[in-house]
Amino acid sequence: MKKKPTLFCSLGWTLIASVILPQALIAESAMDGGPDSVDVLIEEQRQKKQSWFDQDFFNSYDNWKVGVAERTGFSWGTDYSAQYFTASDSPTDDSAAGGMFRLYGSWDMVNRGKENAGGLRFKVEYRDSYTDTSPAGYQLNLGSVGFMGAPFNDDGVRLTNLYWRQQIGDRMVGYIGMMDVTDFVDVYALGSPWTGFSNLTFSTGAASMALPNDAAPGIMLGGWLTENVYLTGGMAGLNSDPTDPWEGVERVFDEAEFYKYAEIGWTSSKDRFYFDNVHLTFWQVDEITATATPDGWGVNFSSSFWVNDSYMPFFRAGYADDGGSLLELSLNAGLAWQPSEDDLFGFAANWGRPNESSFGPGLNDQYGLEVFYRAQITQSLRATPSIQLLGNPALDTSHDLIVIFGMRGVLSF
Repeated sequence: MKKKPTLFCSLGWTLIASVILPQALIAESAMDGGPDSVDVLIEEQRQKKQSWFDQDFFNSYDNWKVGVAERTGFSWGTDYSAQYFTASDSPTDDSAAGGMFRLYGSWDMVNRGKENAGGLRFKVEYRDSYTDTSPAGYQLNLGSVGFMGAPFNDDGVRLTNLYWRQQIGDRMVGYIGMMDVTDFVDVYALGSPWTGFSNLTFSTGAASMALPNDAAPGIMLGGWLTENVYLTGGMAGLNSDPTDPWEGVERVFDEAEFYKYAEIGWTSSKDRFYFDNVHLTFWQVDEITATATPDGWGVNFSSSFWVNDSYMPFFRAGYADDGGSLLELSLNAGLAWQPSEDDLFGFAANWGRPNESSFGPGLNDQYGLEVFYRAQITQSLRATPSIQLLGNPALDTSHDLIVIFGMRGVLSF
């Protein structure tokens, strides 16, 4: 019988990092999570300026929230999102649509506003599919390997994260609890399915990384080696279930099956972390016994630069050796353009090779393209029409090209 790693053996990888990292990190502070992390979402809402359409109600509401945060250290935000796709040709459903309500918050409980501050972060969601096929399952339904609008599934009430964030001196930050690892891994400015590209190939891991589900029990550590070079690392359980998060905690001790990663990157300055960023991410996953998913590993590369505060060209790539990822090889290139302070145009193209360990041998390479325009209707409401082209879908050789029209809307309050 194959010997399985113990919980303590897997934890050793992270504990070693937690001893080595603090001695090396010498800059003033460490980075927070990605565009969809709780802290970033709350700060985005805090900075928004109200328009004529929503100022009467939302200004009063936002001012009240600011007062609560100043008195208690508790901040929160909410939003409702909807995603719609329809394809030029589909073997079953002509379209897919779904919606999602999110409640997220932070409570700074220790040393608020001081060094070594610590506090809770949480995000709870209600996800509902309006159609028989959810947006998350629509691309596979079309015979193409991948996910569009991956968060828009039919989970119902779920926990995305509940973790403790701890600033450690002026050198690093740590997180421990139940988390969405995409908030910390392979982060770049256009990786959010709420604000950037909807296709997973242009998001975290470029569809070539084997990622655990949300509410994964784990630990993450990150900080700066120099003023421009950062280092992060961590691990999380592979058997999490956001609809029953406590069962995922039990499985950590019962199964000891983990996702682990380490990332080193460079940015021109800390306040341009999401804009000028080059990083290399290494990851490894254990075998998942319950689903007979083999262990595996991989590496991802990302490079993006914000030119004249208007254009962002980027290049991203990934390779996986088994592990249950969608793609074995993935190459992305694209460009974002900000025509005004609030609007954003995005264009990206992908070439990908499906992972044989996930879908079997002999599948064709795939091609994809996505174009979107994110329009800020008011400061609380934005709409994002998009067009995607899926070329040479690997699971349906009867089609050479499928065209998908999409619309996404987000109301934050």
